[in-house]
Amino acid sequence: MPIKINSDLPARTILEKENIFVMTEKRAATQDIRPLKIAIVNLMPTKEVTETQLLRLLGNTPLQIEISLVRIEGHESKNTDKIYLDKFYIPSSEIYNKKFDGMIITGAPVELLAFESVDYWEELCKIMDYAKKNVFSTLYVCWGSFAGLYHHYGVKKYALPQKLSGIFMNERCVEGEPLLRGFDDTFPIPQSRHTTLHKEDIEKCRDLQILAESAEAGVTIVKSRDNREIFMTGHLEYDTMTLAQEYYRDTDKGMKVPLPKNYFPTNNVNRMPTSYWRATAHLFYTNWLNYYVYQATPFSIEDIK
Repeated sequence: MPIKINSDLPARTILEKENIFVMTEKRAATQDIRPLKIAIVNLMPTKEVTETQLLRLLGNTPLQIEISLVRIEGHESKNTDKIYLDKFYIPSSEIYNKKFDGMIITGAPVELLAFESVDYWEELCKIMDYAKKNVFSTLYVCWGSFAGLYHHYGVKKYALPQKLSGIFMNERCVEGEPLLRGFDDTFPIPQSRHTTLHKEDIEKCRDLQILAESAEAGVTIVKSRDNREIFMTGHLEYDTMTLAQEYYRDTDKGMKVPLPKNYFPTNNVNRMPTSYWRATAHLFYTNWLNYYVYQATPFSIEDIK
């Protein structure tokens, strides 16, 4: 899928080298089709890295996608230059007079804070409420999934005794689920989090359905029964070295964090890890775009409600 992005976005060069079909505004203007409009609310501190990871996965099917990168208005980013954000991101206040076929709300390194203690929680709640009626399908990732489940359904998060980090195998909980079409019977999902969900809390909510879980990582994929909200506790978008970089960063700070499980060969941090979740990641995002966005969203975007 050609993804329409700003021609100067740094991710463009990286993706083109990987043969990901990237389309600039000039070329998109010559095509007489309605692109899927996807907003990415990027809460991660490493904005450029996360953009590239998500755009790589969104650019793998044969339709045109128009990307809007969104920043939380009123929140000052400590890791991304304001000039960069002003150039490539729209403030959250600008989305409220628009509609989107899909939206992705990313994770954020604020897991151990109470939701209400996060400085941009009020604005994020406003975005999530807006998405209910103005976005056809919203994908919540990692902390974003905990935030969405808590805000919309009152599902609580629980602190883990230590960080959950590594690659964990998952099993589907339902048969015939389009989001998991083509998946192997067991499939890997990278996890990097300090909190978890309790299965029984989700099962109490009739509007939610558990799609996948892991013996080690717990519930990993949940959806609303109307397919308008997808919640994934892990990071299928992660690159091969992302968990390693997080581990090195934390240990360099003197933090006591566990070695990522099922990741470094023979658990040797000096050996290069390999990705074995990339195919699952591409399939997951392709299925989401195809079954829950493209095939279901109204032809006229203004009819989303």
